[in-house]
Amino acid sequence: MDYVALDLETTGLNPSRDRILEIGAVKVIGGKITDTYQTFVNPGVPIPERICELTGIDETMTADAASPADAVRELIGFCKDLDLLGHNIIFDYSFIKRTAVNCDMAFDKQGVDTLKIARKLLPDLESRSLEYLCGYYHITQEKKHRAFEDAKASSCLYGKLLEQFYPEHSEVFRPRPLVYQIKKQGPITNSQKRYLIDLIKYHKIDTSLQIESLTKNEASRMIDKIILEYGKIKTR
Repeated sequence: MDYVALDLETTGLNPSRDRILEIGAVKVIGGKITDTYQTFVNPGVPIPERICELTGIDETMTADAASPADAVRELIGFCKDLDLLGHNIIFDYSFIKRTAVNCDMAFDKQGVDTLKIARKLLPDLESRSLEYLCGYYHITQEKKHRAFEDAKASSCLYGKLLEQFYPEHSEVFRPRPLVYQIKKQGPITNSQKRYLIDLIKYHKIDTSLQIESLTKNEASRMIDKIILEYGKIKTR
């Protein structure tokens, strides 16, 4: 199977609320890597401290990086009509799909999930995490929790699983449609923008938030969060 192995680093686990930080992709044709794609992405929101600690990615690394729309557009061009592969691929696909839908880009794919394959064919292992399986199969990971290295590791893991279980379990390796339903989210409204700016100024909040990048729903949640933590603007 020819495919693109894909992995993302993100600001959190919820594609409806969190943002892409890094994209890593490995194109495999005829069993060999023929091309790669990797980029940091400017999420437009502060990066949580726990994510910085986990990935090593901080705001100095993403400040001048590509916007989510530009990064996803480049990735779509890189993938073309190839199927996707990844460890829990629906997670990575959902983040790409959300950005694509919001930017009126098509991204409908089939995929192979090495996590599902491992759960099916290696039920007795202590864990089926990518890190554990790489240790189990002696796959070297130079940088853990980094998109490109994890994409490459997923591709290597797929090769190991093929060697061990194919063709006896060929059905498990068949690409299947990736389904993630999401409605397009409209951009922040002018009234939300004005009120959010006023809240930040009034409470003297130091933030790297890029207000223009917010959707209407994100802006509403951000306003509620600030009011809950700091209070409303008091008028004399």
